[in-house]
Amino acid sequence: MAIKVGEKVTGKVSGITNFGAFIDLGDHKTGLVHISEVSDGYVKDIHDILSVGDEVTVKVLSIGDDGKIGLSIRKASDHPGEGSHSHHGEHNHDEHSHHGHANNGNHGHRGGHDNRNGHKGKNESFDDLLSDFMKESESRMSVIKKNTEGKRGGRGGRRS
Repeated sequence: MAIKVGEKVTGKVSGITNFGAFIDLGDHKTGLVHISEVSDGYVKDIHDILSVGDEVTVKVLSIGDDGKIGLSIRKASDHPGEGSHSHHGEHNHDEHSHHGHANNGNHGHRGGHDNRNGHKGKNESFDDLLSDFMKESESRMSVIKKNTEGKRGGRGGRRS
């Protein structure tokens, strides 16, 4: 049976590393589920979710020329966010992600600006969080650049 990109197949976890899990697909074929494709939530330790011998349904993401097979468990779930594995890590991620940063560049002023935390909802994906962070970071960098332009005179500068 030839494995095709896009199809869902069932396999057994044959090995676990710190970057993902190897899945035995049968027919002498093994694929890798990268740790980012294990669950919808943040996965700190893959051993919390998978064990060697577990039977899993995976979606084939890619098949390289070298025969390497890229797999995803989270994309194999028909209902993203509702699969049997989606609740792991989901709650901790939002609790720890942005606290302590709401006050950056806003010294002592905690008015109506707490939307900086980026908490739009519990199911916000890592990509969305990263995108929000990048936008915020770029806007902060442009403010810093504006404030330092014209002040470039080397260290110490002129003091009058």
